[in-house]
Amino acid sequence: MIPKEIIAILPYSKPFLFVDDIESINEDGVTGSFTFNPELEFYKGHFKDHPITPGVILTETMAQIGLVSLGIFLLSAEEQTFKGHVAMTSTNVEFLRPVFPGEKVTIISEKIYFRFNKLKCKVMMQNQAGDKVCYGELAGMFIKNANG
Repeated sequence: MIPKEIIAILPYSKPFLFVDDIESINEDGVTGSFTFNPELEFYKGHFKDHPITPGVILTETMAQIGLVSLGIFLLSAEEQTFKGHVAMTSTNVEFLRPVFPGEKVTIISEKIYFRFNKLKCKVMMQNQAGDKVCYGELAGMFIKNANG
């Protein structure tokens, strides 16, 4: 499965899709990017007059690229496509720097394990200058539909 196919079947849509591109993906990890549009609704209220991207959105961006995209890729190797749902099971994220409207970030994810449809990854987000923004571990379950 190629990156554009993975992005097309992610279970998200705008304004809650935080994946612009997947630069590389294989059975050990994924690297992808997203640029935070200054017009996103949450910037209007997250620190008036000095907007920054909420940590929960940074975590979601890391999850969409570093966990869900990789999980779909791993499952597609077995089944050609993923029909089901994803449930986040754990997060442990440390935040180091703010992300401002208009910034592009890159997520680098390394698989820790994938077994019994549970994926755990070590993830890191960096800004365009290459500075580490946040990092940690994310885990989730890939739940297949009864008919798929």
